[in-house]
Amino acid sequence: MSHDTLSRTDTPAPPETGGGTATATLAPATATASGAATAGSTHAKPRSHAKDRGKDHAKTDAKADAKAKPRDAFFDNAKYLAIVLVAMGHSWEPLRDGSRSAAALYITVYAFHMPAFIIISGYFSRSFDMRKDRLQRLITGVAVPYILFEVAYTLFKKWADDDPGYPISLTDPWYLTWFLLALFVWRLTTPLWKIVRWPVPLALTIAVLASLSPDIGDDMDLQRVLQFLPFFVIGLSLRPEHFKLVRRKKARMLAVPVFAAALVFAYWAAPRMNAAWFYHRDAAQELAAPWWSGAVMTLAMFGCSLVLVACFFAWIPGRTMWCTALGAGTLYGYLLHGFLAKGSRFWDWYDNPWMHTPWGAVLLTLIAGTVVTVLCTPPVQRAFRWAMEPKMTWAFKKDAVGMARSRS
Repeated sequence: MSHDTLSRTDTPAPPETGGGTATATLAPATATASGAATAGSTHAKPRSHAKDRGKDHAKTDAKADAKAKPRDAFFDNAKYLAIVLVAMGHSWEPLRDGSRSAAALYITVYAFHMPAFIIISGYFSRSFDMRKDRLQRLITGVAVPYILFEVAYTLFKKWADDDPGYPISLTDPWYLTWFLLALFVWRLTTPLWKIVRWPVPLALTIAVLASLSPDIGDDMDLQRVLQFLPFFVIGLSLRPEHFKLVRRKKARMLAVPVFAAALVFAYWAAPRMNAAWFYHRDAAQELAAPWWSGAVMTLAMFGCSLVLVACFFAWIPGRTMWCTALGAGTLYGYLLHGFLAKGSRFWDWYDNPWMHTPWGAVLLTLIAGTVVTVLCTPPVQRAFRWAMEPKMTWAFKKDAVGMARSRS
């Protein structure tokens, strides 16, 4: 889901992680305080205690510096490329009815782009616990942006879609904001997944049961929260060596025929399959399918998504590139491009015949990639940081340790 990861993998780490998109692990701030009973006994002891406090603070700062690791270019590249695919997928959606090729590309991308984002978000959430600073980061980096953008998207729909009666509801996320709500829930449950014996099978079982339960309803987009849950839990379970495994030369070579096969299958399936399965927002019965197909499709799509995510990661460069810095702004691109994506439908841009020609589709794809790239840039991040990463120090109590350190 900085707000990295559509992820906001730094908390998010949005995008962004243990805390974008996404969390950055925050180094613990600790301090030692001398006992009040010894403060007046001799002059030597207070000096010793002050010296000890200085040493402790220095050690703490040194530990914090040691833990402040540089950003990994691989993950920033992955988040940037994934957000580009998200924008491109949204630009293809209105073309699917008139183009089987567009439908095949759409299905293929939707099979792995959000799972990839969610896996990265889970990976950077491994250090999340209920520590005060991490909870604060979760609120300011995920909950507050969710509230602001849910309201903003609703107001936008009221105006752009000429629907003044559309209600504002923080329990029924509209369009893209579901990811922030899901990330908030997933991250809060992180400590639980870290103590159970078989977290991934358990999460997958929950996803299967959700796909069989049409009575769950739309509140909090709970179907998506539960059906996408296994990907987040997989991210929590991964280690750096697992990513190195899929980035070997052999894996890169295998990724090419696998992606080619996926495109061929998607081309065949496009007119035969309901693409709503890839949204993970409905139970099987709500898609006019027999109840048992929910379990079959959940397991089959889970396996396919994992394979395609591995292929996607296999081709992500691990070196610093021109786009690497944009990986820190993927949540900005994710949330902001939605206004254009929805506006293009509300304002009937797709009624232009040229958009439905092969060259029009290519140009539209390039425009979508360019727009979301611009929205991930530092100037845009600075302009919208107040909404995406508010500090809100006024909203939280100062902890005793922090106050003691500031006084010393």
